[in-house]
Amino acid sequence: MKLIVGLGNPGKRYEPTWHNVGFLALDKFKSSKDDAFLNYKCSKKFQAQICEGSYLAEKIILAKPQTFMNLSGQAVKAISTFYKIKPEDIWLIHDDLDLPLGQIRISHNASAAGHKGVQSVIDEIGTKNFVRFRIGIKTETPKKIPAQDFVLQKIDKKCNLLIEQTINEIVSALETALTQGVTEAKNDFN
Repeated sequence: MKLIVGLGNPGKRYEPTWHNVGFLALDKFKSSKDDAFLNYKCSKKFQAQICEGSYLAEKIILAKPQTFMNLSGQAVKAISTFYKIKPEDIWLIHDDLDLPLGQIRISHNASAAGHKGVQSVIDEIGTKNFVRFRIGIKTETPKKIPAQDFVLQKIDKKCNLLIEQTINEIVSALETALTQGVTEAKNDFN
């Protein structure tokens, strides 16, 4: 069983922001396999929108924490504990301000590198032994905007097409990881 979590912030206000590319990528993955997954349901118990399904006979839970980014670990811990999912079977999809816009990086057992949502997951589940699908959002615009303000800005039209292409790549990377393994996905997409 796998738990695939898109990180982001709940609410309409945050939908089109850089910090929500994890939600956007998870939604794209779900829609590409729509016949394999149920609709999202809000779960107070898990503090997340979740849906269940299967891909190639493996049960998969998709989750979008509704705790806001910096508390994402609460939802991940609740879901993984209830379903008895091992940390190595937890996959996070999230924005990464250290990677150039449009670049993806798949990592395993890596530090949070300043990402507060990822740090929350590490703190709550007590390990960094999970897989991360990171989406680069570092633009070349030389603005002096603090990181916490930049990630909450709307994705501008100029960058939107590249983000859509990157999300399609993440979907392909997820498919490769599910069919051939995370190492193969790293080899193909990093």
